Amino acid sequence: MSPKVSLLVLSGLAVTAVAGCRGERSERPPIHFNPNMDSQPRYDPQAMSKLFEDRRTMRTPDEHAVPRGQLNEDEAYAYGKEGDKWVMKAPVPMTEATLRRGEERYNIYCSPCHDMTGAGHGMVITRAAGAFPAPTDLHGDYAHKLTDGQIYNAIANGVRNMPSYGAQVPVADRWAIVAYVRALQLSQAAPIDDVPADKRAGLPEEKAQ
Repeated sequence: MSPKVSLLVLSGLAVTAVAGCRGERSERPPIHFNPNMDSQPRYDPQAMSKLFEDRRTMRTPDEHAVPRGQLNEDEAYAYGKEGDKWVMKAPVPMTEATLRRGEERYNIYCSPCHDMTGAGHGMVITRAAGAFPAPTDLHGDYAHKLTDGQIYNAIANGVRNMPSYGAQVPVADRWAIVAYVRALQLSQAAPIDDVPADKRAGLPEEKAQ
């Protein structure tokens, strides 16, 4: 084959190759020489599968399977109880940072019903008088007798008319709120001995006695 013919053939092949890259639409998937598990078949919910004997695509997780990030080995921290017993004291350090975080989260999620002091006169209750049962007074005997684990559980799962805040408040913030509730309770029931001597002069007489 002469050089001219060879050049003409190569030119024709080049034109053909360029013509194949015109960007025309196609219903066929592109050629993927190395799929490498990038493209895998999927099933729609409730669709039938030919792979499994029972023909179900929605598989029941294996017993004791744990979703990633939800191992929760520390029962006391994750659930507020160990076995069938409530945790007495919050399993987190009572630092200033914890209390400040608890105050912030309490004011967002709890104060609308329990009010900023914990007395149970929040805006939801006062503006809709009689429409909702009064929330627990966090300064009453009942609340004082609750363990930290029970308060944590009320936040996580709700109790009576109080809804669950488990979806909105993560575990660490639940314990921070518990710590702040205890601080609120202490603020209204602290013994005089807890007050520095140089600060007692401004207290009401019944508090100073």
